[in-house]
Amino acid sequence: MNIDFTPAQEAFRLEVRDFLGRNLPEDLRTKVVRGHCLAKEDFLRWQRILHAAGWGAAGWPAEFGGTGWDAMQRHIFDEECAMAGAPIQIAFGLKMLAPVLIAFGTTQQKERFLPRILSGDEWWCQGYSEPGAGSDLASLKTKAERSGNEYIVNGQKTWTTYAQYADWMFCLVRTRTDGRPQEGISFLLIDMKTPGITVRPLITIDGEHEVNEVWLENVRVPAENLVGEENKGWTYAKFLLGHERTTIADIGYLKRELIRLKALAAGTCTATGSLIQDTRFRDKIAWVELEAVALEVTCLRLLSAKEGRPPGPEASLLKIKSTELQQALAELQMEALGHYALPDLREGSSAGANAAGEDWHACPEHARWLTSRYFNLRKTTIYGGTTEVQKNIIAQMMGL
Repeated sequence: MNIDFTPAQEAFRLEVRDFLGRNLPEDLRTKVVRGHCLAKEDFLRWQRILHAAGWGAAGWPAEFGGTGWDAMQRHIFDEECAMAGAPIQIAFGLKMLAPVLIAFGTTQQKERFLPRILSGDEWWCQGYSEPGAGSDLASLKTKAERSGNEYIVNGQKTWTTYAQYADWMFCLVRTRTDGRPQEGISFLLIDMKTPGITVRPLITIDGEHEVNEVWLENVRVPAENLVGEENKGWTYAKFLLGHERTTIADIGYLKRELIRLKALAAGTCTATGSLIQDTRFRDKIAWVELEAVALEVTCLRLLSAKEGRPPGPEASLLKIKSTELQQALAELQMEALGHYALPDLREGSSAGANAAGEDWHACPEHARWLTSRYFNLRKTTIYGGTTEVQKNIIAQMMGL
């Protein structure tokens, strides 16, 4: 199997780099590269720039407004965006819900929702996890009862990322209680402005408001917002999770953070010289870099072998290794930062600057928010299905 890039693919890479050089706003790039927290408008601004160029949905078929790029082109695009410091494209609508709608939605659903996802006019969140039903998603209890042309939904969702911004939520609900738990789940599209929905913030350890709990009390959802068949939602949920786990294997991000790690180590002085000269620390960097290269080769092999096919259990492998490497890089960056890593210097926090004293001014600008990001990245081996669950999936598919 040949996984080398062809001349046409290398030419496409140069085209993407040229586009990013001309169109990526410097203030957005600076925020991303320095690890600042991005606001909703930052994400939307970048999505609208891509949409105006016809590059708003790299993974969609051209007939629905996508680029029609193949898997290798999408990989190149994502890698170059990450290396350039472009904001991520929020995945919930573009890379998670949209493939489900394209594969299983009605014509009316596709016409209603896909253009607004593409333009950024509607922001989506994911209603999967519940208290007691995170990794064991099949045990979810949020209930939807059919009443005429509507479903009446009652329950609670948790860890709902960016629900405070969302216009809509794609939601797993229980529509049947008999039989196997997986056979009584349905997939609903819920307008977040519907009466009976309450969003409450959950502040994470890094001090940010990224996730929420969502309460649904007698929320009335039109039956036309059911995706696919009733009680078949588990099929669509697994299809969606395969796409989510594949997007988590962010090779470009890993490469960018590896460069940051080396820069930090080169600029950190110890009693015996620069940290990059320390043999043991270089060994740690080498291990992470080798693992990242192995992950990239694995990703390219899978992309080459499965062109045009939906993600399978191999998405679990990519998710495990990528999230472990994200955490390993953050830990080594903290180690390289030395005593500057001790204060939690959050963006715009005068209290944080005062608490840090002179450290705030002496700490390199690009390193001031590494502590906050280190805390935030502790979640990566949990969301999208915990590492333990992914290992079970791989073992089951291999018959172990």
